[in-house]
Amino acid sequence: MNRINHLFQEKKSEILSIYFCAGHPSLHSTAQTIQTLESKGIDMIEIGIPFSDPMADGPVIQDAATKALRNGMTLNTLFMQLEDIRKTVNIPLLLMGYLNPIMHFGFERFCQRCVEVGVDGMIIPDLPFKDYQEEFKPMADRYGLRIIMLITPETSEERIRFIDEHTDGFIYMVSSAATTGAQKEFDAAKQRYFSRINAMNLRNPRMIGFGISNKQTLQSAWQNAAGAIIGSKFVSLYDQTGDASQAIDKLYQNLKQ
Repeated sequence: MNRINHLFQEKKSEILSIYFCAGHPSLHSTAQTIQTLESKGIDMIEIGIPFSDPMADGPVIQDAATKALRNGMTLNTLFMQLEDIRKTVNIPLLLMGYLNPIMHFGFERFCQRCVEVGVDGMIIPDLPFKDYQEEFKPMADRYGLRIIMLITPETSEERIRFIDEHTDGFIYMVSSAATTGAQKEFDAAKQRYFSRINAMNLRNPRMIGFGISNKQTLQSAWQNAAGAIIGSKFVSLYDQTGDASQAIDKLYQNLKQ
């Protein structure tokens, strides 16, 4: 069974997933970052593929991607860094990146390398759903990989149900239509959005991401979905400390406040 599916089968609530950008803060920190996050109790990890034009990302992740590219991070380098990761890490790993570098690498080759190193799935924010259905999903299915699709407050009920029917793993529920970045709280409009999606009784579990940085936003995500995805806050702390262990410890402190 795919590790993503296994996680959601075994743990129904309060799942915590962390995003970091490969190659940040240093080129060769990828494997150690993953090992540290698992040792600190993180349930799932999204490894960001740095790209020069990350349209959905806020300034924190944009800055991390710029530094990673300057450090020399490439998709080929990332896969080489992950070659032995399954000797020490058991939790689900996803690659999150934009279509351009993945297509430049070659999608089938990308899938092959994911399987070889033990990556379980991918999130491609700018992948059109039609292309996903017709070209990408059939190939990913052949390799046993999950392609995770995103929904936002602007996504129609018809579209959400269509995504739910044609995806597997989980649905990435973006808390707002804005770019990534920490928020102090989820306002009434976001709470209505969460309630609306809850009432749809979707087949797939959901993870809420974008804006989670403290106790209020974490608890709200956990109350309205299977789990929470934290990116910008961890990336910012990692940038400040240069140490994954210190960064995740500081994040846990923030999530208690």
